[in-house]
Amino acid sequence: MLDFNDDAFIENPYPALAELRKIGKPVWHEGAQMFLAATHSDANAVLRNRSLGRIFKAREPESDWNTFNWLHSDSLLDSEPPKHTRLRSLLVKAFNKNKIDSLRPDVVRLTESLLQGIQEKIERDGEFDVIADFAEPLPVKVIAALLGFPDEDEHLLRPWSQAIVKMYELDPSEQTQAEAQRASQEFADYVRGLMEARKVSPGTDLISDLAAVEEDGQKLNAQELIATCVLLLNAGHEASVNGFGNGLVAAMQRADQLQILRERPFEVAATAVDEFLRFDAPLHLFERTATADVEIGGVLVREGQKIASLLGSANRDETVFTNATEMDITRDPNPHIGFGAGIHFCIGAPLARMELTTSLPALFERYPTLELAAEPVRRPGFVLRGYESVRLRVS
Repeated sequence: MLDFNDDAFIENPYPALAELRKIGKPVWHEGAQMFLAATHSDANAVLRNRSLGRIFKAREPESDWNTFNWLHSDSLLDSEPPKHTRLRSLLVKAFNKNKIDSLRPDVVRLTESLLQGIQEKIERDGEFDVIADFAEPLPVKVIAALLGFPDEDEHLLRPWSQAIVKMYELDPSEQTQAEAQRASQEFADYVRGLMEARKVSPGTDLISDLAAVEEDGQKLNAQELIATCVLLLNAGHEASVNGFGNGLVAAMQRADQLQILRERPFEVAATAVDEFLRFDAPLHLFERTATADVEIGGVLVREGQKIASLLGSANRDETVFTNATEMDITRDPNPHIGFGAGIHFCIGAPLARMELTTSLPALFERYPTLELAAEPVRRPGFVLRGYESVRLRVS
């Protein structure tokens, strides 16, 4: 059975996941105390079945966990109908297509600014870190602009987010837990201050919009608004950063794929981004809990038991994807479930696609001869898969 803490598995989980898929049905994992749904069909069913919920289980109800608890229980990701329906309905009124489209000039401008900074690093050092210098700052800056965070406070956001999301791994350390508690409190206090200021003096940012949005007499309460803003930053950039880094490294390690990116970056941007998310998924495990006895893939999951959708495994399912273990940045169609499915399909997916399909081709248009300058450094952990550092140079 899978060892989620094994370094070799974390480095390359795909052979073990392929063996798990061969079983053909969800399998109970004693260590994780949950079923694992590894095939595309089963993983997709886990995401869509209404008898399975993203049921938030509060950690110890001591004061240290209070903020962390409600940041999750009052968020879109960790709630279910009817609360989820109300939250999503209110959120899409503010975070809609027009709002996302209005960000496109900002994405283009920020991309160009970051590329200029990269040029200066290349001239000085001969290389740069595409994660720290490009993939990380772009979505953080976009979300910060969307929410109306002051530029001088941007440096606070990524550390807060990373501290919180480390709790999604299967066995977080005591240090990780303490850092998540502290980050949750600091992040919530910060957003609360902005929210209160915007209620007095509204702007054109999303916090102002969320504070004003209403449907059938319902509005977001303070905790729901804060939880929504924190979720937008955490989910809104983790998938973008890790999806970009994972896919870019995989493409640069394959001469045929790298050649396509160099020669036709804008033409293949849309299919390349989807293949990045499919081939080496930024999120590998999404946990659900049975709210009633339910059958998934011929296996009975009893009320209260957990089952996880293994997204990265599903996206390598040989029965769905031709040459599933091969990267093909021109792949079309590409029915990956990297953004989830059903009512928990990522509400920020259009923004993430827009960021990635803007930044990826712009990078290769500016630097068509990019190559790896060092062995990429992967982040520890299985659930959220990404790189800490990917150093590149121009050949």
